[in-house]
Amino acid sequence: MAIPTWTDTHCHLDAPEFDADREAVAQRAREAGVGLIVIPAVTPQTFVPARDVAHRFGGAYALGVHPLYVHQVPDNALALLDEALHRWREDPRLVAVGEIGLDHFVPELQDEASRALQERMYAAQLDLAVAHGLPAILHVRRSADGLLKHLRRLRDAGRPVAGGIAHAFNGSPQQAQAFVELGFKLGFGGAMTFERALQIRRLAAELPPEALVLETDAPDIPPHWLYLTAEARARGERSRNEPGELPRIAQTLAELRGLSLDALRDLTTRNALVALHKLAALATPA
Repeated sequence: MAIPTWTDTHCHLDAPEFDADREAVAQRAREAGVGLIVIPAVTPQTFVPARDVAHRFGGAYALGVHPLYVHQVPDNALALLDEALHRWREDPRLVAVGEIGLDHFVPELQDEASRALQERMYAAQLDLAVAHGLPAILHVRRSADGLLKHLRRLRDAGRPVAGGIAHAFNGSPQQAQAFVELGFKLGFGGAMTFERALQIRRLAAELPPEALVLETDAPDIPPHWLYLTAEARARGERSRNEPGELPRIAQTLAELRGLSLDALRDLTTRNALVALHKLAALATPA
């Protein structure tokens, strides 16, 4: 059966950037045909907002501590995550542990202590994903090998993570294949729309079709038609991505792969349902 809606597998609809018009943003997404939106939390303080927005707008959510915030969360952040995963374990809209991972790009997080803290938090959250039987949504920025190391550690110990998504993937073909072999899909979004993003576009065109899912990362990673120059940003102008941009972003992927939009919609949504198995109960087949 065809699946008549797009799935945005990564959208921070709970972010403050949407506080003024969240209802209108969600309505534009629905009108664009985006029927499923996954909202990853980034700190314990965002666990409840992410859940509330998912329930309000018929989406799904994930719970995790983002690597960019490891210095800002309380010392008991992991205990709070475990508690929340237990509390809402019967909630069909809780579909993953995320957004978790490693960031080897932001300069303030590249000292030895920060990298070690990121890795401890990531490894512990993978353990929680395994314990709760949930997939993981991974933040991958110049850190694919480190993420893969811990996924392999769990696999080799007979405790594999139940798949998931490597969000905003921009690694090598070999790293992409390694994630796929571990049961992960790879997320593509606005960055793919830039003609100079040669590596991302090559991956999007050449990876096996079953590896691909779509995302916006809204309000972040705007596509090229929303991108503002450094000069414009210096003037105080702001660019905000939205989940309603997903079908237009998808047009780039359709062109790269020689697919119709309908075929790509069905393919990527089916892949999302495989990556985040609890999503299937929320999808409405035709």
